Amino acid sequence: MPQASSLFTRLEFRLAEQLFHTRWLLPRSPRTQRLTMRLFKRCAEAGHPDAQSIYGHMLFHRSLSPQDKARGARYVLEAAQAGDVKSQYQVAQIHEHGCVQYPRREDYAVTWYARAAQAGHYLAAERLALAYRLGELGLAVDHEQADYWQRMAERQPAVEMAAA
Repeated sequence: MPQASSLFTRLEFRLAEQLFHTRWLLPRSPRTQRLTMRLFKRCAEAGHPDAQSIYGHMLFHRSLSPQDKARGARYVLEAAQAGDVKSQYQVAQIHEHGCVQYPRREDYAVTWYARAAQAGHYLAAERLALAYRLGELGLAVDHEQADYWQRMAERQPAVEMAAA
């Protein structure tokens, strides 16, 4: 039965993605948006990392209530721990800037930026290069490290800039 459930979750996620990204499939109505959000929520609750990433990001950045923002941050963290690179970058941002549930922790931010950068996230590598160059995030100025992270960023396609 878990395989059937997993297959159903993957199908629900694909539908939610289609509804989210294609405007021609159904008109952008409040009803369609509610359906899309319900599908993302069900998939995130089932542990689908991509759904956790997308739904968590939407909750964290677009919700008004602190509870929904906290739940969004939790989903993003779960997706990051599952290896989702975009979520790793988002978790680093959350720790760098802080929020109600996750107070500012520069050491955690550096760790998550490094994970994301090593996995190929352009903006994470750029952020670490800048942090080492300027001595931010609790890091000492280190031009060798700044150059290392800058080279890592230059190896990555700049496509991540639009997707982050």
